[in-house]
Amino acid sequence: MKVPAELVGARVTRAAFDYQVRISFTDHDLDGRVRLDGELVIETPITVTNAFGTRVSLTPGTGTALAPLLGLFTKAVTKAEVTGLGTLSLGFDDGTRLSVDPDPDYESWSLTGSGFEPVLVGPGGEADWPARVRSAA
Repeated sequence: MKVPAELVGARVTRAAFDYQVRISFTDHDLDGRVRLDGELVIETPITVTNAFGTRVSLTPGTGTALAPLLGLFTKAVTKAEVTGLGTLSLGFDDGTRLSVDPDPDYESWSLTGSGFEPVLVGPGGEADWPARVRSAA
């Protein structure tokens, strides 16, 4: 599996909620062409930590309880990391951090679109992650 390091520099352009959380990312090259256009779909609990260190656990399908994710709109990804069996960690330019652990029984998260290799973390996670992290300087 490939760590989605190409997300670094992309901005959140949409957040949508139902029984899943969907976060869209877009980034452009200097010439204006779309460099990356992707969607992160999260189906299991999410941990969000704000710049002050306040941590909340969110569960897809809980309606207005997902409101903290709305603050990600227009924020840029500064760090993209996958550790263990597929724990996704994203850092944003306002200091917010988002984390999704693999679930033993369900698909936990997937990333699809253009400008990167698609990723799907299935039940129990995935074991073949390279040791690679990308952060904005």
